Amino acid sequence: MSSDTPTDLVASRRHQMFPVLNAAEIERLGRFGTVRRYSAGERLFTAGESGPGMFVVLDGVVAITQRNGLGQVVPIAKQDRGHFLAEVGQLSGRPALVDGQAESDVEALLIEPAALRALLIAEADLGERITRALILRRVALIESGASGAVLIARSDAPTLARLQNFLRRNGQPYHHLDPNTDHDAQVWTEQYQIGPFEVLAVCPTGAVLRNPADLELARCLGMVDTVDHTDLYDVAIVGAGPAGLATAVYAASEGLRVMVMDCRAHGGQAGASARIENYLGFPTGISGQALAGRAFVQAQKFGVEMLIPAQVVSLDCSRREAEGELGVLLADGRRIRARSVVMATGARYRRLDVDNLAAFEGRGVWYWASPIEARICRDQQVALVGGGNSAGQAAVFLAAHAAKVIMLVRGEGLSATMSKYLIERIEATPNIELKTHRAVTALHGDAEAGLQNITLQHRQTGELENHEIRHLFLFVGADPETECMTSCHAALDPAGFVLTGDQVRSASCKALRPGASLESSIPGVFAVGDVRSGSVKRVGGAIGEGAAVVPLLHAFLAGLG
Repeated sequence: MSSDTPTDLVASRRHQMFPVLNAAEIERLGRFGTVRRYSAGERLFTAGESGPGMFVVLDGVVAITQRNGLGQVVPIAKQDRGHFLAEVGQLSGRPALVDGQAESDVEALLIEPAALRALLIAEADLGERITRALILRRVALIESGASGAVLIARSDAPTLARLQNFLRRNGQPYHHLDPNTDHDAQVWTEQYQIGPFEVLAVCPTGAVLRNPADLELARCLGMVDTVDHTDLYDVAIVGAGPAGLATAVYAASEGLRVMVMDCRAHGGQAGASARIENYLGFPTGISGQALAGRAFVQAQKFGVEMLIPAQVVSLDCSRREAEGELGVLLADGRRIRARSVVMATGARYRRLDVDNLAAFEGRGVWYWASPIEARICRDQQVALVGGGNSAGQAAVFLAAHAAKVIMLVRGEGLSATMSKYLIERIEATPNIELKTHRAVTALHGDAEAGLQNITLQHRQTGELENHEIRHLFLFVGADPETECMTSCHAALDPAGFVLTGDQVRSASCKALRPGASLESSIPGVFAVGDVRSGSVKRVGGAIGEGAAVVPLLHAFLAGLG
């Protein structure tokens, strides 16, 4: 990314995105890297290939260009002495998103990912400037849409919304082309004989995928780590929501070696929140995605290793007593070895007990409200089921885009389940209508048109009413993600949440170590955030538990010797 890209972000924060290092600063960076030389025309890094790290230009000129899978190349800038070439992906050696080619003979200082992380910590003032630039460059790349995957599909294709959400929540740039309005996209759909509701994904490497699953697209983009990871970690964290990321940041900053795994994206359910306004330190609010994105970068800065997406299928406790080792088994067959495990798996979205619900998921039924869904339902009437804070945040967000938002709750109102500030905002929003004592009993539509209308039933009178609704948002709670713990026979409460501390003592009369308040019935396995029985289902609570578990981890690891 570069200063010539015509975005508002670049125009307003150009000096932060592209600082130029002076001679003294370059000298300070010298101990973290090695000098490399490149001949004119030689590539320093290539879009879609693993990035070697951050380059600091010492002499010569490097031309930076954006390139997508369709072969479209956009010149960005020419960088000379004092410029550094990188974005947040280089903190962990992820694939480059742009091409960097020597326009003349070039001499550059290459700082590899591990050394770059050490630099950010050791050189606090320089590290702050560099980190800010890396983050802003990724944001600008996402805004530009000129790099990353190209998604070719009709705007109403259900698979498109799924892939867009997957890429957006993982901070990956992409570009969408609609064959109804773009000639090149029409040519591609004819060449590959793509149906009206199918998606063609073209990766920067030129690989073409038809209706890919999230993991398949992730592999194509180089997001999936295939290294065996046979080393023994101090802590393996399952789940990259607020609780998992907080644990990772605090544990790694205190010197523990940490691995984080998540099957979807960083941020968890909080990552789908349009605006969080009751989190300490953000008086004007912050989106869940922005909060999670900052924590994700912060964790990598302290050396946390990330496997996202990576599906955890079970825990392995067979070596716990003899060797002091726990195993986390992944769907691809890999086994992550760790001395302790923190379960921060959160919960999965609960579904309504309505016939044919699955047929409309992605075709009018949604479980989060992001800018992608907001764009799809612009100027339409939508319905939203739920009375918690997440539902309230979503309703207010959607009201700024939809013609009308109908909120449906089973009870008498919102006061028992929603924060007062959200209730007041909903009451002050003219295009939000609250319908109480209502339940969705039927969905109507077809595979081609998607959802068209819904049937509601008044829970007290039994009266039925039909509404023309093409977009239904569900925020009806969540069930804990604990299936992977059954292999070690973890103690759970009747709802399936993980019992910890005194709860385990009460349930099993088992004597635990003093202070192990967040430890499950499995020694060395801790639970934090929404997955833990009795936890406060708030972002602040999850982050607090993530911080609180770290001293307990230190105590446990010290006991292992």
